[in-house]
Amino acid sequence: MVRESTARQVVEPDAEQGPGDPRFGDGQPPSPPFVRQEPIISNARLAVLMLLAAESMFFAGLIGAFIVFRLSSPDWPPPFQPRLPVLVTGINTLVLLASGVTMNWALRAVRGRQMAALVRYLGLTAALGTLFLGIQGYEWIRLLQFGLTVSSGVYGATFYTLIGCHGLHVFAAIVWLAVVLVLARRGRYTQQNHTGVEICAMYWIFVVGLWPVLYGLVYLY
Repeated sequence: MVRESTARQVVEPDAEQGPGDPRFGDGQPPSPPFVRQEPIISNARLAVLMLLAAESMFFAGLIGAFIVFRLSSPDWPPPFQPRLPVLVTGINTLVLLASGVTMNWALRAVRGRQMAALVRYLGLTAALGTLFLGIQGYEWIRLLQFGLTVSSGVYGATFYTLIGCHGLHVFAAIVWLAVVLVLARRGRYTQQNHTGVEICAMYWIFVVGLWPVLYGLVYLY
């Protein structure tokens, strides 16, 4: 009987839980260590998303104004106004779309720890974007020589406002990309830390994705 009573009082140490645990001086066990949770989205990405949302609303307003003027005009383009270079701009559209592909390759390169490929694809993206702006600028000069100016009427004003604003955004994206390219050549980015490349790619993809909409609306509609 004594042996049975003693056996019943023997409890494995791991089974003792709760208040009065002798392993912790008859007190409560220590709380688990605090683990800091990483944010789901970084502040830099969130800031760029907010910027893109504002830019989207800005261009939505411009596109809405263009559609209103376009539908209210009986003749578009108006008489004695030059026609827009549809074919050349269509080819130029492919150039800008190709820059979106090379930017995506740059992202894959940095995520795959291929830094030489990152620099190469960033440089190619910047070159394609510069070529796009160069062709656009050449066509704008020709249109000005043919008499299409901002003051020539609603047709010219809406064209230069809408297409010109996009051109300014492409120029800003090229400047941003040039800074990222310089930092990439200096070894600033790694497989684990390349937020600068990602947020630049977000903005670049935005201006690339916006252009087919503007091309179809302004040049083809």
